[in-house]
Amino acid sequence: MQQLTQKLGSGDMVIQEIPYPQVSKGMIVVKNHYSIISAGTEGSTVQAARKSLIGKAKERPQQVKQVLDTLKKQGPIQTYRAVMKKLDAYSPLGYSCAGEVVEVGEGITEFEIGDKVACAGAGYANHAEIVSVPTNLAVKLDSNINLKNAAYNTLGAISMQGVRQADLRLGETCVIIGLGLLGQLAALILKASGVTVIGVDVSEAAVKQAVKNNVVDLGLTRNSAGAEEQIFSITNGYGADAVVIAAATSSLDPINFAGAIARKKGKVVVLGAVPTGFDRDPYWYRKELELKMACSYGPGRYDLNYEEKGIDYPLPYVRWTQNRNMQAFQELIAKERIDIDYLTTHEFNFEDAPKAFDLVVNKSEPFTGIALKYDIDKEHNKKAIITSTSQQLGKLNISFIGAGSYAQGNLLPNIPNSNDVKRVGVLTNTGTTSKRVAEKFNFQFCATKEEDIFSEKTNTLFVATRHDSHASYVLKALQNSINVFVEKPLCLQESELEDIIDAKANIDKVVMVGFNRRFSPLTQRIKEKFGEGPMSMIYRINAGAIPKDTWIQDMEIGGGRVLGEVCHFVDYLTFINGSLPIKVSAQSLPDAHGLNDTLNIIIKFENGSTGTIAYYANGSKSLTKEYFEVYSTGSTAILNDFKELKIYGKGKPSKKKLMNQNKGQKEMVEAFIGGLLKDGKAPIPFNDILAVTKASFAVLESIKTGGQQVEISI
Repeated sequence: MQQLTQKLGSGDMVIQEIPYPQVSKGMIVVKNHYSIISAGTEGSTVQAARKSLIGKAKERPQQVKQVLDTLKKQGPIQTYRAVMKKLDAYSPLGYSCAGEVVEVGEGITEFEIGDKVACAGAGYANHAEIVSVPTNLAVKLDSNINLKNAAYNTLGAISMQGVRQADLRLGETCVIIGLGLLGQLAALILKASGVTVIGVDVSEAAVKQAVKNNVVDLGLTRNSAGAEEQIFSITNGYGADAVVIAAATSSLDPINFAGAIARKKGKVVVLGAVPTGFDRDPYWYRKELELKMACSYGPGRYDLNYEEKGIDYPLPYVRWTQNRNMQAFQELIAKERIDIDYLTTHEFNFEDAPKAFDLVVNKSEPFTGIALKYDIDKEHNKKAIITSTSQQLGKLNISFIGAGSYAQGNLLPNIPNSNDVKRVGVLTNTGTTSKRVAEKFNFQFCATKEEDIFSEKTNTLFVATRHDSHASYVLKALQNSINVFVEKPLCLQESELEDIIDAKANIDKVVMVGFNRRFSPLTQRIKEKFGEGPMSMIYRINAGAIPKDTWIQDMEIGGGRVLGEVCHFVDYLTFINGSLPIKVSAQSLPDAHGLNDTLNIIIKFENGSTGTIAYYANGSKSLTKEYFEVYSTGSTAILNDFKELKIYGKGKPSKKKLMNQNKGQKEMVEAFIGGLLKDGKAPIPFNDILAVTKASFAVLESIKTGGQQVEISI
């Protein structure tokens, strides 16, 4: 199927063939009939992509700071890879569409094949022939609905949320500043609610359009003489009960103008992208105005549980969620309480989408809404897309499931090019990523379904997906007699671990977890010096805070930071002392969200060694992230952030300092592939992986019991 994509680096916009989306749990697959171009949001994205690197940097100072931080901590190679991954990626465009359901995922009961639906969400409701959308980002429509109008779904819900934030009553007055798509939709919704609407815009054409189509009761250009006086006249001298700013500008004029025309104790709602640094006097302070923000489509936006898991908010407590806002907007259209036919000033066939965006960027003629129309009679298949002319196989034939930032920065670049090693297939959540990774790293195809990967071609699989899918892919790999490398953690449930143990016992294939730190060159120096035997170890991690709503913190998806990251450090101590963990005790610092990501862990090992892991999310960002010390038989080693090593013993301390941080990713991939080619063995013993995984589970158990020691059965 085809999708419109753009490269952030070059600004090149193309319609290209990408893999058909998977029908995942809680998702529906939709064949688009129409999608709507948002001139504001998408137009600015396209304009930014077409600018030079300096121009991009000026528009994104925060991202420039992140790049500089990465350069300082990880060095130029990793920074370059991270930046190029962003610049070279195929970025999907679009976030508002309507069409017909063609597939229904597991757990879906409210939709069925053939339903007409309207969809929302960046990354979901794309400009593409086929899209896959979570259930809470789609609404069911009447069978006879005008799908072109229904495709304004996202824009309508955003406008609806702005109106709700204004909280107006029948007979009150609202001024809309900015009469683009959002402004005119908000005005239509307000008029349907019995509110008097005054529209203001810097464009005379936009004002005339709004007046002509009876969108506003009074239309004014911003610079027209007596604009403020006319607003006060129509409001009997009081001023507007509310002002909704639907403009997009870097100017402070909209926020200050809103203060001037609002009544005392009135509300100002920011719906568009405008600065809010208003002048305190004479209006905002003296009128005691209330400033409110409208968050996109409404409650549920940016909530992983709501958008991805489909967990709804109870209606008695949250009356208007983003999905219910969409429903309300579609009902206004269906019952003809608002007429938005006039908004679509241009319609392009999907294959002409780049021309439509040229119109948006160049503003070669006046426009409001631009609709893309799709060929609904076109047949689509789920065949893998061939991306390489060579289909030869070698001793190791590697496929990837999941290929995000970590895989593209640390795994894929380190797979050797040789006749013995061939790259077969790539499967990711988004077809754009699959296609780009397959092209860039010379894979034979990008897949559209798992069966493409678990075929007779693949004998070695890399899994770099979200944590909740790791165990199932490891099991599938073993069941298909495929060697598997899985990014940590191995699994999120103890029952999954038992299933993996059983499967591994019956199949002589390698299971490797991406515990890269043990492969670092500086780690190898420590190992050479200290060997094995009783030792005392301290590993301090200045991990930094991660928001509660990040998927890593979600226990079902990411497993939390103990299973998701602390396992790295358990493995490190295990490798350094040369024996397995047998007892664990852990206590966490209480926090408001119960994240357990600031904690102290004490581990005892088979050979008598002890290790302390101090994992802290509450430290200063200016401090290095990782610091390790080991003490044994009169010697001490200090490793600072995998850049500097000092070993103290008899005589003068030995020192080694690297130009760039090296956590061993390259060496790990080389060791994994080299081991398979040499003798079919993994560089990390499976017993180590099992013990580390069990110890990670034991950490969580100990935290629950207030720090009691938990024994680990090996």
